[in-house]
Amino acid sequence: MAVESPHFPPNTNLVMACHITGVHDVNRNTTLAEDSYELIKDWEQSITAANLQGVIFHNNFSKSTCKSIENENISLIEIAYDPQYNPNVFRYFVYRDFLEQHIQQINGIFITDITDVVLVNNPFTDPLFSENSTALFCGDEPKILHNDWMMAHAENLRKNIPDYAAYESTFGNEPLLNCGIIGGSASLFFDFLQQLCAIHQHANRDNKTAYTGDMGAFNYLARTRFNQQLIHGAPVNTVLKQYENIRKDCWFRHK
Repeated sequence: MAVESPHFPPNTNLVMACHITGVHDVNRNTTLAEDSYELIKDWEQSITAANLQGVIFHNNFSKSTCKSIENENISLIEIAYDPQYNPNVFRYFVYRDFLEQHIQQINGIFITDITDVVLVNNPFTDPLFSENSTALFCGDEPKILHNDWMMAHAENLRKNIPDYAAYESTFGNEPLLNCGIIGGSASLFFDFLQQLCAIHQHANRDNKTAYTGDMGAFNYLARTRFNQQLIHGAPVNTVLKQYENIRKDCWFRHK
C-alpha cells in the first residue's frame, strides 16, 4: 500500500502506532469511536514529551483532529483499512510497507499499541538498546505461553502451520511475549516484519475464529527464529495490567 510520508533526517529513531477505528475490536468486544483524540492522547503526549519522532497511522481521524494533534514530533498518516485482515494484523502490513520506503532514514524503531501504552523513558538512549543491535525487544506478560487463552487464540494458526504444535510444546513453559511493544534496529526489525507478514498471509488471512491470531503469530516467529536475540520484560515494559503508573524504570508502560 502506498502512503504519504513525512520526511525524516538520517538516523531517526521512530515510534509508530496504528489507530484503526470503525471496525469491531474483538479484544475489547466493542467498536472504538472514530474521531476521538482522547483514545490516543496519553501515547501522543508521552512521545512528544520525550522529543521523539512518532507516527500514527489512522483511518478515520478528521482533518481538523489531525491538525490539532500534529506537531514537530507527531505525524499522522491516513491509511485505507483492508478488511481481509483484522486490525491487529493489518497494522503489520502498514508498518512493513512504510519501512520499505523509509528504512534508509531510520536507525531504531518501536511499534506499540496506542490506547494502552505510553512511553516512560527514551529506549534509544539506553545502552541496552544501542549495544544490542541484533536484539529483538518486546513486551511480555506474567504468564507462560501454555495457557488456556493462547491455546484458543492459536486455533487457526495450529491448523495452517505444520510445526505450530511442536513449537507450543517446546516453548510452552517460556514467558508469554506480548506484541503490544516490539522494537529493534531498523534493519533487523524490517526483516522481522517481512517474516511476520508472510506468516499472516499464509496462515491467518482467512481467520474465522473469535481470535485475531496476532499474539500467536508473533510468539511463534519470535521463539522459532529470533529466540536467541530476544530481550523482553523490564526495562522494556512494566508488568502488563498492573497499572504501574508511578514506575519510572522502564521504557514503556503497558496498562
